[in-house]
Amino acid sequence: MSHGTAAPTTTWSFVDGDWHEGNVPLIGPRSHAMWLGSTVFDGARWFEGVSPDLDLHCERVNRSATALGMKATVEAEEIAALAMEGLKKFDGKTAVYIRPMYWAEAGGYMGVPAEPESTRFCLCLYEAPMIEPTGFSVTVSPFRRPSFETMPTNAKAGCLYPNNARAITDARMRGFDNALVLDMLGNVAETASSNVFLVKDGVVMTPAANGTFLSGITRSRTIKLLGETGVEVREQTLSVQDFLDADEIFSTGNHSKVVPITRVEHRHLQAGPVAKKARQLYWDWAHA
Repeated sequence: MSHGTAAPTTTWSFVDGDWHEGNVPLIGPRSHAMWLGSTVFDGARWFEGVSPDLDLHCERVNRSATALGMKATVEAEEIAALAMEGLKKFDGKTAVYIRPMYWAEAGGYMGVPAEPESTRFCLCLYEAPMIEPTGFSVTVSPFRRPSFETMPTNAKAGCLYPNNARAITDARMRGFDNALVLDMLGNVAETASSNVFLVKDGVVMTPAANGTFLSGITRSRTIKLLGETGVEVREQTLSVQDFLDADEIFSTGNHSKVVPITRVEHRHLQAGPVAKKARQLYWDWAHA
């Protein structure tokens, strides 16, 4: 078990058949991933003794690898088993982020795809506390989500995330925590880091999955859990004005699951009852 360079928090990675502590150096300057961006990943969570939907996250990273022209070399069940093995290396007090990854080592010159047989795999686990559900603020981003014709939006690909990062950077410069990001038609797609829901007159609405954003696993789970308790959830086209007029807004994502949004532009909102219910339903299901 070799040690990498220092990592910001306790980190263990499984690569090339063994566990390594720290930030293990993996990619060289000639690696296809280093300069041509052939990387995919997924993110699952361990918290309070549970790791909800781990199997679905492991299945999705394999689909992402295939979508980006790589070869998924580890079965989803094996990835999940490795994650459970790796979790034993942590003290069990802090939430852990579970990140399986693939990248390509070989490929052609600029614009030429990766060679599938050169695909490598790493499973990285690291301590990452979940944010408290006190709420966060959003502004409307000037940057937009690409469509499938322009970027590999059918994969959880690393190359998509610089666009998310510049949306968050811009939002923070203007005094907000995050941003509502629109699709190329000007409809709301998601926040810069998670899926987004609104509540109006007791009805929950979320942008319809249209291929411009990742229709998240936690999003799907939340829709299902709310529906099972009789809450109407609609997946539909939503405008910025719909969010400005909403009774409640909340976000779902792997990092902190279900969190309210308490300010959109200059309008302040309460962390409302539906968002609280959605979060409680998720927690109850995860621990069941």
